[in-house]
Amino acid sequence: MNRRSFLGSSLVASVLCVQPRLALSITAPATYDLEAHVGKGRLYGEDGGVSDLWLYNKTLPGPELRVRRGETLRVNFTNRLDTPTSIHWHGIRIDNRMDGVAGLTQEPVQPGESFIYEFTVPDAGTFWYHAHTMSWNQVPRGLAGALIVEEDVPAFPREQDLTLFLSDWRLDDGGRLDTASFGAMHDFSHAGRLGNWLTVNGKSMPDIPLVQGVWHRLRVINGSAARVLDLDPSRFGAQVIALDGQALESVPETSGALQLSPGQRVDLALKPEALGAMPFEMTTGQPFAFARFIVTEGPTSSGPRNRPLVAANALPKPDLSKVRRMPLDMAGGAMGGMRALMEAGKDPRAMMQNGQFWAFNGEPGSMEREPLFRAKQGESIQLDIANDTAFTHAIHLHGHHFQVLSLNGEAQDPQDWRDTVTLHRKDTASVAFQADNPGKWLLHCHMLGHAVSGMTTWFEVG
Repeated sequence: MNRRSFLGSSLVASVLCVQPRLALSITAPATYDLEAHVGKGRLYGEDGGVSDLWLYNKTLPGPELRVRRGETLRVNFTNRLDTPTSIHWHGIRIDNRMDGVAGLTQEPVQPGESFIYEFTVPDAGTFWYHAHTMSWNQVPRGLAGALIVEEDVPAFPREQDLTLFLSDWRLDDGGRLDTASFGAMHDFSHAGRLGNWLTVNGKSMPDIPLVQGVWHRLRVINGSAARVLDLDPSRFGAQVIALDGQALESVPETSGALQLSPGQRVDLALKPEALGAMPFEMTTGQPFAFARFIVTEGPTSSGPRNRPLVAANALPKPDLSKVRRMPLDMAGGAMGGMRALMEAGKDPRAMMQNGQFWAFNGEPGSMEREPLFRAKQGESIQLDIANDTAFTHAIHLHGHHFQVLSLNGEAQDPQDWRDTVTLHRKDTASVAFQADNPGKWLLHCHMLGHAVSGMTTWFEVG
């Protein structure tokens, strides 16, 4: 079964978990029990084989966690795997002790042991959670799920507030997860672990029901290990209303591809008018559908007729008149990247023998090195990022959100809030944030194989 036969297949039914579904246990408001298990599932529908997966509560993706802005979330986590793991709460401005980065903010949770994650969620928006111990190995096996923080008064009715968790899988010729290729040096040194099949909420080619004539919110999450998804919301009449969990000040005119890097989220507002089916497509190269929207009639009371307004979160803005500027130069990788490091005095052969292919500011990054910088609480930081490699990278910031000031020297207006910025070959970007959240925070490429092989650093806020 080659890539073309994967992507050209017609609709295929999917059975996500062959083990009994373990319902999410809600023991109190905003309190959840979560367990990591070895599991099984069909990623390519009934025509594909059964894959070996790692799952939260034996579901794919993990259970959707929903809380209100300002609430305290308590997750009683137990590790039922035979390997250590931990959970990162992606995009949340969180208490540093709860960030879930093994080796930096906590010790990994050992097999059979438990850990309580408890933190207040300050911002409404679309977020997610995923393993952050050997994440290059654990996330693309299935350890991920959606975390939705609702507004004080939810902007959209629950029935029209839909989460679409997109995952890119590498399947073998039998339609099973290719586990033999985990840790391949080719993936680390090139574009990352790219797959050949997409699922939505763990399902192969699903139908997504919509109601005619009313507004829906589509929370799209890219939970892939390395795949940048090219989506064109204008192809099905949607508008972009939020990026990386942060509502936009104004809704832009949407045309052309929107690139959603691993870890990123986009919220779309959609009011379908025509009955029937609309394809949900990836537009990289020749567009191909990986799901369908099915629009049906509904009662007049089935949803909002006018587009609801989503209020922006109150994020601490950087003071650009007093900003401290820090370079973040990316180098390395295949296609000539290691040659540049050799010219800078590094030993590429020794680096590669240690599984290191990438560098920040001339040095292979890791959590064991000194921090990129130390900041006083409330200090404004500007990162001037340059991608001097042959590949695309998605630079993700923990514990904070930043404003994108410029891309390739072009000032951005508006300066949207993000927690991840995508840089293609030779791209540059300047981003700024107020370092207001105390603790040790990770800064890394969210192509997860790149992160483990050199594109990881950290900073400390006093």
